[in-house]
Amino acid sequence: MKHTDRQPPQVACPTCGKKIPWSPGNPWRPFCSERCRLIDLGEWLGEGMRIPGDPAPGEEGETNGDS
Repeated sequence: MKHTDRQPPQVACPTCGKKIPWSPGNPWRPFCSERCRLIDLGEWLGEGMRIPGDPAPGEEGETNGDS
């Protein structure tokens, strides 16, 4: 017996919290839209979100070489 009538699980969009289906039919998953995906990307690129840890080697006191 096949379970073709199963509904995909619902997950909350990490940006706005809207409940969306986790399925291949959602091209922006885990986000609800491209807008929410880009908001999240902007947070990471602007260093608004970080993964805690020690700085990478060469990161502290780094210069851009234009001096």
